[in-house]
Amino acid sequence: MFKRLLFALLVFAAPVQAVQPDEILPDPVLEDRARELSKGLRCLVCRNENIDDSNADLARDLRLLVRERLVEGDSDAEVIDYVVDRYGEYVLLKPTATGSNLVLYIAGPVMLLLGLGLAGVYLRGRRRTVGLPDLSAEEEARLKEIMGE
Repeated sequence: MFKRLLFALLVFAAPVQAVQPDEILPDPVLEDRARELSKGLRCLVCRNENIDDSNADLARDLRLLVRERLVEGDSDAEVIDYVVDRYGEYVLLKPTATGSNLVLYIAGPVMLLLGLGLAGVYLRGRRRTVGLPDLSAEEEARLKEIMGE
C-alpha cells in the first residue's frame, strides 16, 4: 500500500514553476511578454537554463528586472538591450550573429565545406591509377612457359 501511495505521489506531483505568484504582473499581456523575454535570457548561476525556469536568486532578480522595465513602458528590444548592457551577451540563450559571434556561426559550415573539399581531392587522387606497361616479348614467353602453354 505504501509503495502505491508513494508511486502515485511521484507520478501526479505537479512540476514546480520558478515564477513565484508575487512576481506575476496583473496585466496578462505584459505578463506574457515578460515570460517570453525570460525564456530567452540565460540564468547566470545555472547551466543553460532560462531565467523563467530557474529558482536561483539571481534569476528571480532578473525576472523582476524584466517586469519592472516592461511596466515602465520599455519595448522588448529595449529590455533585452538593457539586460545585455548590464550582464553581457552571455545572458542571451541565443546570441546574435554579429561581431565576434559571427565567427562561431560561420566556422562550422566553413569547416564542413573544407573537409568535404579535402575528402573530394583525396578520393579523386586515389582513383587515378598508374597504368602498368605492357609485357615485353621476353616476359610474355616466360609467362607462357610458367603457365604451361
